[in-house]
Amino acid sequence: MMSGPRVRGTRITTKSHEQLELMRRSGRIHAAAVARLREAVEPGISTAELDRIAEALIREAGGEPSFKGYQGFPATICSQVNDVVVHGIPSEDEVLEEGDIFGADLGVIWQGWHSDGAFTVGVGEIDEESARLIRVTRGSLDRALEQVASGNTIRDIARAVQTHVEAAGFSVVRALVGHGIGSRMHEPPQVPNFVDKQGRGVYDTILAPGMTLAIEPMVNAGGHEVVQDADGWKVRTRDGSRSAHFEHTVAVTEDGCWILTAP
Repeated sequence: MMSGPRVRGTRITTKSHEQLELMRRSGRIHAAAVARLREAVEPGISTAELDRIAEALIREAGGEPSFKGYQGFPATICSQVNDVVVHGIPSEDEVLEEGDIFGADLGVIWQGWHSDGAFTVGVGEIDEESARLIRVTRGSLDRALEQVASGNTIRDIARAVQTHVEAAGFSVVRALVGHGIGSRMHEPPQVPNFVDKQGRGVYDTILAPGMTLAIEPMVNAGGHEVVQDADGWKVRTRDGSRSAHFEHTVAVTEDGCWILTAP
């Protein structure tokens, strides 16, 4: 679950090896839930059923859903269908159809430590532009992960995402950003997917071993502007274009990037 651009904080925590191992255990449960959800996505399934599948797997593995109850959010996953960018609430009435794209954002707590991640897939056969949107968004996350190295900066991550996305003719959502993560779901620093005109502040944050980040490109097929539904949660593209979302929780190490939510 991403944070908005007004999240504040000055102290960036680094984690010990033992704490990173706990986050990795959380991340493995997360990865298993993602794999199960991917298998379950098909025409005719409701997003409420997908939510139940994710929650059951997380709890059976000894974890807790991070999102359920967080600031009042009522579900385990955020359901993101077609033009929904983030924070959709699963529903029995929201049934996936052939040609849709579906994204899920979910978090896991293991012994007090969080993992957070997201993915987007096609439902059955999808059109080529939607498939390209998904490929480019996933590719932008891969480019970002290549920049996770001690001595690099948040700017390096943001620039890598923005450059890849805009070269493909898509746009990066600017109203929402990634974040630090650890014993809390949202910690400093913010992790934007774009570089603003000033390029200062959070962008100058230097990555150091033990820092943990939730990096999450949100990419629209049309413009970057978004609007929020009346429920106070669901965020859609303003122009009705489709949106894709990928996310991993990662740790900075002396040797580079450790993907804590990898299978």
